[in-house]
Amino acid sequence: MHWKDVYRSWSDYKDMDEELASALKQMSNDENKIEDAFYKNLEFGTGGMRGELGAGTNRINIYTIRKATAGLAGYVDSFGAEAKQRGVVIAFDSRHKSAQFAMEAAKTLATNGIKAYLFDELRPTPELSFAVRELHAFAGIVITASHNPAEYNGFKVYGKDGAQLGPEAADVVISFVNKIDDELQIQVNDEDTLKQNGLITIIGKEIDAAYNNRLLTLPLNPSLPNETEVSIVFTPLHGSGNKPVRRALSDLGYRNVHIVKEQEQPDPDFSTVASPNPEERAAFEMAINLGRQAGADLLLATDPDADRLGIAVKNNTGDYILLTGNQTGALLLEYLLSQQQEQGKLPSNGAVLKTIVTSEIGRAISESYGLQTIDVLTGFKYIAEKINSFNETGEHSFLFGYEESYGYLIKDFARDKDAIQAAILAAEVCAYYKKKGKTMYEGLLEVFAKYGFYLEGLQSLTLKGIEGSRKITGILNEMRENPPQQIASQKIITIEDYNTRIRHDLVSNTEGQITLPASNVLKYFLEDDTWVCLRPSGTEPKIKFYFGVRGSSMAEAEKKLAAAIDDFMKHINQLIG
Repeated sequence: MHWKDVYRSWSDYKDMDEELASALKQMSNDENKIEDAFYKNLEFGTGGMRGELGAGTNRINIYTIRKATAGLAGYVDSFGAEAKQRGVVIAFDSRHKSAQFAMEAAKTLATNGIKAYLFDELRPTPELSFAVRELHAFAGIVITASHNPAEYNGFKVYGKDGAQLGPEAADVVISFVNKIDDELQIQVNDEDTLKQNGLITIIGKEIDAAYNNRLLTLPLNPSLPNETEVSIVFTPLHGSGNKPVRRALSDLGYRNVHIVKEQEQPDPDFSTVASPNPEERAAFEMAINLGRQAGADLLLATDPDADRLGIAVKNNTGDYILLTGNQTGALLLEYLLSQQQEQGKLPSNGAVLKTIVTSEIGRAISESYGLQTIDVLTGFKYIAEKINSFNETGEHSFLFGYEESYGYLIKDFARDKDAIQAAILAAEVCAYYKKKGKTMYEGLLEVFAKYGFYLEGLQSLTLKGIEGSRKITGILNEMRENPPQQIASQKIITIEDYNTRIRHDLVSNTEGQITLPASNVLKYFLEDDTWVCLRPSGTEPKIKFYFGVRGSSMAEAEKKLAAAIDDFMKHINQLIG
């Protein structure tokens, strides 16, 4: 059906939601707006869907939420009565309409005879992951758009292991979603009736308590908060991390925790920040100001659904600097492994999991303790997949999983990145170094001095629309067929093509197999330990370029990184004209 016809069918729908009906009427004289809202269905990908709020098939609204949920319902139903009885757990964050969309999802499932467990108010994504496992549910849903701007929302799907669906399961769910021709025809029963029939159950404090009890098992040195007082500033950036982070820190004995009041309460407009992204310094400005007033040792920020954690620490001049995701990961990992070794608790078959675009310092740290680091594709679901494999085979003991984009997992009672876990461990690392008379920044410098000065960078090109998609495909095709021989005067010695799953050693002119799922990613390794990786974004119209270097000093690492980025991006820009 042509997008104009779809628009007319929405406009003529007699039971259209009033707010959406008004939006449809407002766009009636703007054909460009109508086309953008209806020219396609909002794509349901491997991680669910994410998009702008509004009327239309290419927007997030109650009808597209019902369609996605009905697709999931079909998937659950295909596993029979037991799966339907086990049900689906639903959580939501602080975004516009998140609570309404969560209830629409619950009603859609329940109308299809599938039990729905719905949280009574906003909760972090990692608690949803925990709740799926705790309740022995068959699947989970989180209504969130992570750290996207305020006009976005989204729908993420989790499997019975508490992890985001893997590619195979996601493909099956997508097939069920794509069978639904008209989202307007999906009917849902009355909320009260579904509750009375036991098909919708409201959950809350009992799951909070169980999750918090598991969080309290994280510390390796639980006496540190009482031995050394650390001053912490925390901001949930108007999201779902406020209560669980504060509860856990308090229960563990951290008494000197200051909350950024202006960002404490849920706010769907994220009115104090341009973007609620803890990767960006702008999101930390209020925390930095409060940190200066309080003389804080550590600043913590969680994103709206509290799966990502950003931290800031004082450098040698007393100014607060944001650590990168790779730097935070290195600090947490070194502490975890060193303390477990010191306490005689380090398993000989221990393994660290990281993504292919995450710093190589993690491998250097792990190897120094006689442990293995295993790379996975970008996306925490692949880390969770490995954890499941470890538990089934006993081949390895999971010790730590992380990615450069500020996601960390310390214990596997959650199966997605967990900013609450990471906040607890960061506080302990801060206390550990303070007891030794050092800052966390000085601790990071110690890590660099021990393993080498690793530094990473990220560049991206936003290429929207059909033409942009063609350009992204063209870049990857050209870089496959005609790769550069060197970058910043350093020869490329190995090329990994994750699409063909072939590793080509250019020095010996031999090929090896990459034992990971196929993915449209290229990675180049240079003779001086520099690496460059290209991958299209899975959620935005972007192609991303990751860079990693190792130097004998920070100055050398910075110089090598700048040279690699400058030379490589010149090459890319020439390709796209």
